[in-house]
Amino acid sequence: MDITLDNMIFYGYHGLHEAERTLGQRFAIDITIETDKSLDSKVKQLEDTVDYTAIYNEVKKEVQHYKYHLLENLANKVLDRILNKFPLVMKAQIKIRKIAVPINGTLDHVEIKMDRSREEN
Repeated sequence: MDITLDNMIFYGYHGLHEAERTLGQRFAIDITIETDKSLDSKVKQLEDTVDYTAIYNEVKKEVQHYKYHLLENLANKVLDRILNKFPLVMKAQIKIRKIAVPINGTLDHVEIKMDRSREEN
């Protein structure tokens, strides 16, 4: 089974520039987790699956309580947190969009995407 939390918006203090780490900005995050598909037919109650509310709260903690210079660091920490706290998660993918990019030009956002499997962790 795949579970996706799409377009979570958090306010955080991440970036290379001091102003980004002082003033903060909004980040849009997507998380897709994959569980063992052989267990799908056995899901009858919350304990049989991954609580997506708990996933949301873990992402929120990492984004709002810590500061990172690179989005890649933030992505790695979120993926580590998810794989460590949720044993039913076999794979996880994160996309982080920096909405207000300090680039002298016009663009919608910058996005990084990172995948991790339990075997790699």
